[in-house]
Amino acid sequence: MTRSIAVALLAACLAVTGASAQQPAPRGSSGPTQIQSGEECPPGTTEIRPRLCQAPELPPPSILDYRPRSTLVTAEHPVPRAKYPAIDFHGHPRGSWLESGDSLARLGAALDGINVRVMVVANDMSGDPVRRSVAAIRASGAMKDRVRILAGIDFRNVGPGWAEKAIAQLEADVAAGAVGVGEIGKELGLSIRKADGTRLRIDDPALDPVWAACARLKLPVFIHTADPEEFWQPIDYHNERWLELALFPRRRYPPEQFPSFEELMTERDNMLRRNPKTTFVIAHMGWHANDLPRLAKLLDMPNVYTEVGAVLYDIGRQPRAAHDFFVRYQDRILFGKDSFQPEEYPYYWRVFETRDDYFDYYRPYHAFWKLYGIDLPDTVLKKVYYQNALRITPGLPQSGWP
Repeated sequence: MTRSIAVALLAACLAVTGASAQQPAPRGSSGPTQIQSGEECPPGTTEIRPRLCQAPELPPPSILDYRPRSTLVTAEHPVPRAKYPAIDFHGHPRGSWLESGDSLARLGAALDGINVRVMVVANDMSGDPVRRSVAAIRASGAMKDRVRILAGIDFRNVGPGWAEKAIAQLEADVAAGAVGVGEIGKELGLSIRKADGTRLRIDDPALDPVWAACARLKLPVFIHTADPEEFWQPIDYHNERWLELALFPRRRYPPEQFPSFEELMTERDNMLRRNPKTTFVIAHMGWHANDLPRLAKLLDMPNVYTEVGAVLYDIGRQPRAAHDFFVRYQDRILFGKDSFQPEEYPYYWRVFETRDDYFDYYRPYHAFWKLYGIDLPDTVLKKVYYQNALRITPGLPQSGWP
């Protein structure tokens, strides 16, 4: 997409949602504005006293340009390497890193720098890519016990005979060395169609034989459903993800084109309940890291686990609630990162291992707020970093851990 087209699309989105109408009030035009209890200040003004709003005398900066220097003086404890060796259950290294001994050695050096002992590659691969990757890993010497592969499932054209073919391919991928299934992408539920042209629901009974096969083969199923709920909301100035959606307008899901967030969550939960013998790992904390009571109900199902990839911004802004949640569900949470950027992992270690206050998140367009350490006990850190993944994934290297 060219930049001009993207700008035009964004302008159209803002026009539709009304965001473009929220013009700042003229500076100093009429002094403070009185509002009623429960009302919002007019656009371009802020509340300076109870129910009294005023526009600034200087031109306000944009959300992109306002980068205040913090004056807070507090202890800082950067954590470049995890306290205990970690398993990244949500690994997405570049495909070229899995092709040769030299490229795997470069991956290993990057993992050593952050104390990730094992990366589980969740690239949704199947067939020849699985066989080639596993062969390169096994031939690589030092890396043969440091990388494992998840197998993908092709959900296109679900209909008569589909399940038998999918299970046969899955069994072949396991024989080649795959240790689990995933990452099953968000397209399941959002956009994949069945052979008859209808949307493939996440809880479609036609998928149950595959989930049963995963239980029989003792394979955890790593599944990504939907995206942050705000992606379904209007792109207006109340949307917490405004900047991300303004940067990437295609991440929004217009209701006339996609099933709703709640519809997808209902389908996912139906599928989890209907397959109690299958172990499911819900990616991104189910997009409920901002609603831990809701995530707790999900984890109360005995076959459900979750991982923390790409939602650190929600964990780190509620340090007391997050600490208590991780302690309560310490047997159900796995470490995972998603995008493989080694310089970003230390933010996770710092949130999990320290009591630090008010430090930056690594990707400002996800979160304009700061993070806080949740100070997990060592027993919990070990479970999150590696013990839980080892317990539910027999194909991971089981020896040599602290």
